[in-house]
Amino acid sequence: QVQLVESGGALVQPGGSLRLSCAATGRILSIYGMGWYRQAPGKQRELVATITSASSTNYADSVKGRFTISRDNAKNTVYLQMNSLKSEDTAVYYCTMEVIGSDYLQKKYWGQGTQVTVSS
Repeated sequence: QVQLVESGGALVQPGGSLRLSCAATGRILSIYGMGWYRQAPGKQRELVATITSASSTNYADSVKGRFTISRDNAKNTVYLQMNSLKSEDTAVYYCTMEVIGSDYLQKKYWGQGTQVTVSS
């Protein structure tokens, strides 16, 4: 079974920085796309950033220039570096990966979520 384990969420002041990590464990043959989503209280889950297996990236307009997504294929890990954080970035952040497991099937997996709170 494949699991995604997230870390790095915290309380941070406006203007501060955080780095989220998400590592995949289990019987993994390959990982294609990776991404981060977030869900603020009372709002729908929204896409934050994605990165392909070729490291092509895409960002929501609201985070462009402030957030950077990256991946370490040797560690089956995706990162989200968040700078110049704003109160509106407060949300639960979820990672996702398209994984080829030992059954040779491609499935989309989600992390458990990590809370990011931006407040003074």
